[in-house]
Amino acid sequence: MSPQLRRPHRHALTGVLAGVVAGVLLLAPLPAAGVTEEPEPAPEPAPVASTSPPRVVGEAVFDERMRAKHGSWTTADPEAGLGFTYRWLRDGERVRGARERTYRPGLDDLRHRLAVEVTAHDDEGARATAVSAATGPVRRADLEPRSAPRVLGTQRFGHVLRGDAGRWSTRPTTVRWRWLRDGEPVTGARGRARAVAPDDVGHRLRVQVRVDAPGHRPAKATSRVTAPVRHRVDLRRTVSYSITTRGRTTTKVRDFARLAQQTYDDPRGWRGAGVGFRRVAEGGAFTLVLAQASTLPSFHPICSTQYSCRVGRYVIINQDRWRTATPPWNAAGGSLRDYRHMVVNHETGHWLGLGHGSCPGAGRPAPVMQQQSKGLGGCRFNPWPVAGERGRV
Repeated sequence: MSPQLRRPHRHALTGVLAGVVAGVLLLAPLPAAGVTEEPEPAPEPAPVASTSPPRVVGEAVFDERMRAKHGSWTTADPEAGLGFTYRWLRDGERVRGARERTYRPGLDDLRHRLAVEVTAHDDEGARATAVSAATGPVRRADLEPRSAPRVLGTQRFGHVLRGDAGRWSTRPTTVRWRWLRDGEPVTGARGRARAVAPDDVGHRLRVQVRVDAPGHRPAKATSRVTAPVRHRVDLRRTVSYSITTRGRTTTKVRDFARLAQQTYDDPRGWRGAGVGFRRVAEGGAFTLVLAQASTLPSFHPICSTQYSCRVGRYVIINQDRWRTATPPWNAAGGSLRDYRHMVVNHETGHWLGLGHGSCPGAGRPAPVMQQQSKGLGGCRFNPWPVAGERGRV
């Protein structure tokens, strides 16, 4: 075919395509006058998420401050600031009013587990919540001594001592007392006050306290060691004496000597007047005699076989009275040991220069120099010198 014949055919095809395009354009809708397109919706607030959980810092102990650490968080908007709120939980339940970052466990928390719930929120209103791991059970606090207990007062026989509980980390609501003698508990001595007893003299007294307070474990503390308890008065003079027997005696001399020395050493006796007594093998300032009853008149006619006596340097104890006391004493329920104290003190009191005494009033202790073996005149049996007698020695 010649080139002239092919050219008209190409023009015809171009016209057909142009017509198709025009038809498509005519079919497309045109926008209405005055109508604009809808804007795209605003993005949602940036989400907040926990990347490491909150923590509770501090021990789960009664009244000890605990602090919440809010952990690590992330937000889709790095420029959005985060704020935090706190709620404390007890065994997973919210504790009423516990909304601070710090918390002090109370009595209701004992033996329960605590945790903290943290809510993070950003400036755009997004928020999220995370909960810390639970603590161990809340335990009682320790009562710690700040200063040791003390013994107050004069540590002499005849005085009353008082305990001071010292200072503690929390003021105790309960204090129990126990007195110690040379480190060992004194039977029945459980009061705050203690009258110094005869057995305390020469020994070291301390007071031990057991304290308690709500929410705390009980604790104990003991006062410091002090000097030994002293006699009512210091030693003013020492008297030496020897021991002998007269007639047939069945009482063992070593037992008699031991009990007599106990009487002389007792702070209720003449030692309380400042007089000490020391036994020597022979001689001495006076002689303490354990005598068969029938031999008493041999010392002096004034001495009776019924009672004890003192003549010159001899302080004579009637063996019958030593062994059995007297009917009036026994009828009143007096002990044999107290009678022995009384008779040694009475007859030795004569050697110290004292005469017989009388009852100062019904119901009062009889002076030791009263003739208690014969009767009391309304007084009470008393084996020890009274204050007025001690003052005259």
